[in-house]
Amino acid sequence: MNLRPALLLLAASLLAGCVSTGNVDPMKTGKGRDEARDAYTQLGIGYLQQGATERAKVPLKKALELDSSNADAHAALAIVFQIEMEPKLADEHFRKAISQRSGDARLLNNYGSFLFEQQRYQEALERYTEASQDSLYPERSRIFENLGLTSLQLKQRDKARAYFERSLRLNSRQPRALIEMAQLSYDDKQYVPARGYYDSYMSLAVDHDARSLLLGVRLAKIFEERDNAASLGLQLKRLYPGTPEYQQYLSEQ
Repeated sequence: MNLRPALLLLAASLLAGCVSTGNVDPMKTGKGRDEARDAYTQLGIGYLQQGATERAKVPLKKALELDSSNADAHAALAIVFQIEMEPKLADEHFRKAISQRSGDARLLNNYGSFLFEQQRYQEALERYTEASQDSLYPERSRIFENLGLTSLQLKQRDKARAYFERSLRLNSRQPRALIEMAQLSYDDKQYVPARGYYDSYMSLAVDHDARSLLLGVRLAKIFEERDNAASLGLQLKRLYPGTPEYQQYLSEQ
């Protein structure tokens, strides 16, 4: 693990309980405890970013022992437990983080994603809606994309379309929003817009799943692009031969 040297040195100095001047125990001063809390939190986040969730828990626990209301430590632990498939603990720490920092768009979006993963779609929609209120949040387009995906799960198709359109107004280079708009437009027999969204998606996406390849085949056929339809069909056969999408493709030939 190659955590940044400066971070390791800071954490090591705090663990040793030393200061640069005098013989004052830093843990007996408010400033020292705050610095230790922040160092432990950053150390835990560093481990988390490297995928070392077990290591991350140790400094994050120490951070909370110094300050049980620290939102950053709770938020990091929530993600740790989400990764480790401990949903009850993840939910608990997400809630604690948000209680200390209400209105934080990043926290609300992350919590919404956790709830979506747990198929708690109505709750996810509520958290994403709260997050979307922050008009200055730099990843706001992703929040509207998430609102669209959640609305689809709730069978709220018109709302989903509106959210995806909002997402693309903020950032036109959102592959997931583009492919969903392409699918929605195709389903509504709006083939020209569907083709526009699909072409934009294809220019951005690195990997194409079975669903997007099948949609590409269907659009290529509508626009009488036989070579393109055949090429996409071959990709579908090669990459996803056992999927329902490939079986659907075969049934449409």
